[in-house]
Amino acid sequence: MSYSLIFTTAFAAALVAGLLVKFWLASRQVRHVARHRAAVPPAFAHTITLAAHQKAADYTIAKARFGMVEMAWGTAVLLGWTLLGGLDLLNRLLLASLGGGMVQQLALLAAFAVIGALLELPFTLWQIFRLEERFGFNKMSFGLWLRDTVVSTLIGAAIGLPLAALILWIMGAAGSTWWLWAWAAWMGFNLLMMLVYPMFIAPLYNKFKPLEDPTVKERVTALMKRCGFRAKGLFVMDGSRRSAHANAYFTGFGASKRVVFYDTLLRQLNAAEMEAVLAHELGHFKHRHIVKRIAAMFALSLAGFALLGWVSTQAWFYTGLGVQPNMSAAAPNDALALLLFMLAVPVFGFFVAPLPARLSRKHEFEADAYAVAQTSSADLSAALLKLYQDNASTLTPDPVFVKFYYSHPPASERLARMQAA
Repeated sequence: MSYSLIFTTAFAAALVAGLLVKFWLASRQVRHVARHRAAVPPAFAHTITLAAHQKAADYTIAKARFGMVEMAWGTAVLLGWTLLGGLDLLNRLLLASLGGGMVQQLALLAAFAVIGALLELPFTLWQIFRLEERFGFNKMSFGLWLRDTVVSTLIGAAIGLPLAALILWIMGAAGSTWWLWAWAAWMGFNLLMMLVYPMFIAPLYNKFKPLEDPTVKERVTALMKRCGFRAKGLFVMDGSRRSAHANAYFTGFGASKRVVFYDTLLRQLNAAEMEAVLAHELGHFKHRHIVKRIAAMFALSLAGFALLGWVSTQAWFYTGLGVQPNMSAAAPNDALALLLFMLAVPVFGFFVAPLPARLSRKHEFEADAYAVAQTSSADLSAALLKLYQDNASTLTPDPVFVKFYYSHPPASERLARMQAA
């Protein structure tokens, strides 16, 4: 059996197995949430109404069922790109019209991105304007969505095409160790974006204004001083223009580091609860979770580029995924290698997804513990319950689904630990 056939078989088996596991997990989630829909869990009976509990259950079930359809479509599209020859056909058409070289490779990447976005467009529109609209979360008009799409496309082209050209040039010019230089360029770009995004790109989508509420500002400023955290400022973002979901986050680093509150969050929580939520976010800072995640991203991306550097030289990697590689120096395989690697890695990587999810839940527990030590467990518990209710997050998720997907622990586990503390 040839290496190409072995790789094809492994890819197809992983793809089918992954889809079956995803469907099994989603089905478990739907059944478990539906089975507990009729009554609020006893631990929340005095704080969550039955109507809110049932709305969360219905929202969770609707998202899970929609996700199953989206997963099936995504698998079909992936098969079309790979084993059914879609990417090979697109590459040959562009080679015939543009010849080999940098222009053809950038055209291949751009065409793949545009076609992929168009194939996903019906699901994007349905999710925003039907599913989110049905449960009262979507606040975005079609005109605003269209504006966001145009802006994202222009920014993506302005940033993505030069970056892609740089990576492709490195692949062709840096010899057998190109992957190391490409990794350095990629990580440099990511670090630069952490600096640039909050200051120049985010304001293209949302308005940011300084936090004005004197009570909230006084409490969170005192909290940050106690915790030894410095930021460029406290800002309120007009998240309500697009969604009723609420959030708060840190963004940037160094001189551009800032704290951002959604305006929806300020409307839902009182000053003490806002302080507790920020204390949770500061817990991530104190435990160096962000630094650890960046370090993990560095290590994983280095391993990924090293693997790409090897498989890009193997003919079976291309033929095993339905593509005939270009053997002449005038028509390099670099863009093909990037696309095929990007398509194949998630298929195999799906099976290790519970590991980072488990680590993320551990980090959330640590941040909760820090927040309880700095503020009040009652305030943090009240804030979390309001956020779970306002975001229609189910209180009764399937335990297996949680272990596989959840980056945050379920409300019952988080509140139990807070009460114990």
